[in-house]
Amino acid sequence: MDLTTRYLGLQLRNPLVAGASPLSHSVASVRRLADAGVGAVVLYSLFEEQIRREAERQARFADEYNETYAESLTYFPETVDRDHGANSYLHLVESAASALDIPVIGSLNGVTPGGWARYARSIQDAGAAAIELNIYYLPGDAHIEGREVEQRHLDVLANVKSAVSVPVAVKLSPFFSSTAEMAHRLDEAGADGLVLFNRFLQPDIDCESQTPVPSVVLSSAGEIRLPLTWISLLRGRLGVSLAATTGVESATEVIKYLLAGADVVQSASALLRHGPDYAGVLLDGLRTWMQRKEYPTVDAFRGLLAVVEDGSARERRDYVAAVRDANSRTYHV
Repeated sequence: MDLTTRYLGLQLRNPLVAGASPLSHSVASVRRLADAGVGAVVLYSLFEEQIRREAERQARFADEYNETYAESLTYFPETVDRDHGANSYLHLVESAASALDIPVIGSLNGVTPGGWARYARSIQDAGAAAIELNIYYLPGDAHIEGREVEQRHLDVLANVKSAVSVPVAVKLSPFFSSTAEMAHRLDEAGADGLVLFNRFLQPDIDCESQTPVPSVVLSSAGEIRLPLTWISLLRGRLGVSLAATTGVESATEVIKYLLAGADVVQSASALLRHGPDYAGVLLDGLRTWMQRKEYPTVDAFRGLLAVVEDGSARERRDYVAAVRDANSRTYHV
């Protein structure tokens, strides 16, 4: 049974990718994911804020020692060399890429073009097989226009693409006025893949302290439907690879995403809940289903349920049918 697949032009042994998460904070944990069978690993994200803080710290140290004696001009405090931001991230990329026989994908998280290009190039030079741009931007200013939000994504992509030769995927949110058009614009701007979708932080409120409570909530299987819808709508209409993420709790979700047309399926929450070895459980479930359905390869069923007609008409028809079905049921209240 052949599980091999292609993503971002890379040959993967299977379509299960470990998404960016705390599980990739060390070479040992990344190796455990690889040993569990995943086809590729997306390392945890290097944040734009970390890059900015490092640059500011370097500048302060340079100014502080600029007027010292000549023999001290090349001295920098030890804390700079032991920086736990970009420097340690690049070391992890290099070590993981050397230690593993599966693609290691670097991840950059931010929203402004800034210095992304330089760090993207450094991540590439450290050995990353590809780069995932996690453009996390929630426009809370009511005066920011939709086109400006879209242009930020395109500017970041252009900045990074100009600096690297490895494939670049864009992880974006579903909250565009026209998600399909944005996908096409990113495709035309040179994106090699799209990761659908990012999940925005949705803080809770503590009623006793009357304060917001920011927290990261792991995804559940019920969240699969939005990315599943867009994967099926975009399959075959773009030149980019499509990666599905969010809501992967069992092999069932992996299979659904592949039937909709995903090239790969990323999992983070399930691996955090159950441990890296759970990747083997997901893959075993995929193999069992393929054997039962007599599919010799993933490509034999990938995209079978993708939308091949006009997406708007299909969505409207399904909506009307669902509402009609709900109205016809008898509910006990």
